[in-house]
Amino acid sequence: MPRFAGTLARILVLALAASLLGGCGYNTIQQKDEAVKAAWSQVLNVYKRRADLVPNLVATVRGYASHEQQVLTQVTEARARVGSINVNADDPASLAQFQQAQGQLQSAIGRLLVVSENYPQLKADQNFLQLQAQLEGTENRITVERQRYIQAVQDYNTYIRQFPTNLTAMVFGYKPKPNFSVENEARIQEAPKVDFGPPAAPSQPAPQPQPAPGNG
Repeated sequence: MPRFAGTLARILVLALAASLLGGCGYNTIQQKDEAVKAAWSQVLNVYKRRADLVPNLVATVRGYASHEQQVLTQVTEARARVGSINVNADDPASLAQFQQAQGQLQSAIGRLLVVSENYPQLKADQNFLQLQAQLEGTENRITVERQRYIQAVQDYNTYIRQFPTNLTAMVFGYKPKPNFSVENEARIQEAPKVDFGPPAAPSQPAPQPQPAPGNG
């Protein structure tokens, strides 16, 4: 009988503890934390997809525009920087470094695609066209997955700051997570403009009026 009473007491204590943890938001914190981790995995997947397309893109462009070495090198180096970063999404400095490197790769790819406009044969190459389509699709997926991650982090951070959940988060060491930031808010408000037309002819100065001839 005493042994049964002791077992029953332990069960009641565990049930009470589970009830308290559930009531103070512990279980929900776990769910939201896992949602952030899942969203981050998707972000990494789409970024890796873009990086995997770069070698084929560089090789294809080099076949038609081998003398564009500076642009080709910039893309290759930017991809190497991305691959060398061991990002920790919970560390603001690490996430900022990761975001900066990804932005540099995106810019380098953009410059390479602009250069390709000068090579009609390259623009007509089927492999290049497929790579362009894949890159466009990947960039769209990056935008979507980044937004989902931003929302997941915002949801998590908001929840653990609320009372009394903030007390539970404090006890178990759950802290707000860093998030993606906008590097240049003014720039993203306008769509980029690319003009491949001929430069405008310089304006001619207006003719100066000639003095009237004097009476002789």
